[in-house]
Amino acid sequence: MKPGIIITAAGRAERFTQAGGQGNKLNALLNDGSVFAQTLRHAQASGLAVHVVTRPENIEIQTLCSTQQVPVTLIESSGLGESIAAGVGATPHWHGWLIHLADMPFVPPLVFVEVAQALEFHSLVRPCANTQPGHPVGFSHAWYDKLCQLTGDNGARELLRDEAIHFIDVSDVDSQRDIDLPSQLT
Repeated sequence: MKPGIIITAAGRAERFTQAGGQGNKLNALLNDGSVFAQTLRHAQASGLAVHVVTRPENIEIQTLCSTQQVPVTLIESSGLGESIAAGVGATPHWHGWLIHLADMPFVPPLVFVEVAQALEFHSLVRPCANTQPGHPVGFSHAWYDKLCQLTGDNGARELLRDEAIHFIDVSDVDSQRDIDLPSQLT
């Protein structure tokens, strides 16, 4: 089996609402659907398995995943680390994981494919645009135990420190943009 994509969609979007946004930013309208719908569409177009981690109250995400037959783990997440641990723990049969943030809807399917392919030869893989590390972050199965033990809000950042990471150059810097504020939806 190939690696798969864990989409972490269990945040509270507090910066978005503090800046005047209505509801969860992942459900906000972007192009021809929601922020999350575009993220999910790009992940699925890669041909890799997808698993979503979201909050029990985010019915819109759950409904979209059900319609697309995408498995979901529900979690009252206190941070990104806990969400990653839940997603990885729910997919122990995968040969690796591409950890992707649901608020990054501009990453094209090809980037997911390139990260997954590089995981065949490297234990940690990450796209890089204009010298800035990006997402998704690829982890081989050797990282399973450490990923399942993550807690807190730093995600897997601590695991990446002082590790040899294989970077893939991404020429489209805009693809690494996320949505944190209502003004970024245009």
